[in-house]
Amino acid sequence: MANDYSNIPDFDSLPPVKDMPQGCSWGIFDKNGKKDHIGCLNLLTPNVVQAALKEAQDGTSVSLNWRLNAINTPGFSRKGLVHKVLSFSEGPYSLHGFDDEVEFNTQASSQWDSLVHFAHQPTGLSYNGVKPTVEGLQQDFGNLDVDQSLPTLNHWHQRGGLVARGVLLDYRAWSESQGKSYDCFSDHRITTDELEQVAQWEGVEFKHGDVLIIRTGFTEELGTMDASAQEKALGTHQTVGVAGNKESAKWHWNKHFAAVAGDAIAYETIPPLREDGSQGGIGELVLHQWFLSLFGMNIGELWDLKALSQACKEKKKYSFLLTSCPLNVPGSVGSPPNALAIF
Repeated sequence: MANDYSNIPDFDSLPPVKDMPQGCSWGIFDKNGKKDHIGCLNLLTPNVVQAALKEAQDGTSVSLNWRLNAINTPGFSRKGLVHKVLSFSEGPYSLHGFDDEVEFNTQASSQWDSLVHFAHQPTGLSYNGVKPTVEGLQQDFGNLDVDQSLPTLNHWHQRGGLVARGVLLDYRAWSESQGKSYDCFSDHRITTDELEQVAQWEGVEFKHGDVLIIRTGFTEELGTMDASAQEKALGTHQTVGVAGNKESAKWHWNKHFAAVAGDAIAYETIPPLREDGSQGGIGELVLHQWFLSLFGMNIGELWDLKALSQACKEKKKYSFLLTSCPLNVPGSVGSPPNALAIF
């Protein structure tokens, strides 16, 4: 297989991996006998990036980062933002100025999930067969992942972050154009057939190494609510998202996306459905296991896509240059995306 990865196998043709389901990509991106740790970001070769640069035509940019304190009480028992402002005048130097101290759970607002955030649940293994521990991930000063065996987000910095062609599938706008409505705080499931219809409606064609971004309106609706209304909405334990099934997983892999992101809380629908149609628990999220563990495909969640939607509509252009570089925290399993769309 060529180093440009232009001919990577489709889902059904991926080589079998012992004790793992068909469609596991472990080993595909390994080089010189060394296990890969960045997964589908390998698709962002210099040629792919050079082509993506052509998407920036008029120089305008849109931030895709939601406020860190946009949710008063984050879901799944996570901690919200703690922001403390420190005045220099109250310190030892008696100067005019300020510092910040910020503490937050990286899953509480816009984020990238690393490839160890959610493992393949039957085996407990993360991407490329690693099995991280809290001790191994808690990399304090001087204790670094020198052999780069853990597929955590800090390794994005060594490769220069993420620069790619981003594609917005504005599912919310398309649904409104079709006279369709849905509740973001229900288990509304977006099918791959619908995603293809949105792409056709926008006139956009996917390219090898794209980052797919899906707008549902989830963060927009949640952002207009007070704390009580947010708690009630999140308390349904149901959210809109891409249907979590093998068909969806296969579709995403065969499009050869470098990563995916959206404004919903989990990218895929909550609760998940089992093959027999019954509701599953949070540990049965299908796409999280396929994307993060089996494919090595990072997932972005809770992105702020309202301004991007408006820009795409005005420009009649749903592809753009996307840049993103999460915080450089050794062992990070999630991080704010620091993402920009540039037209």
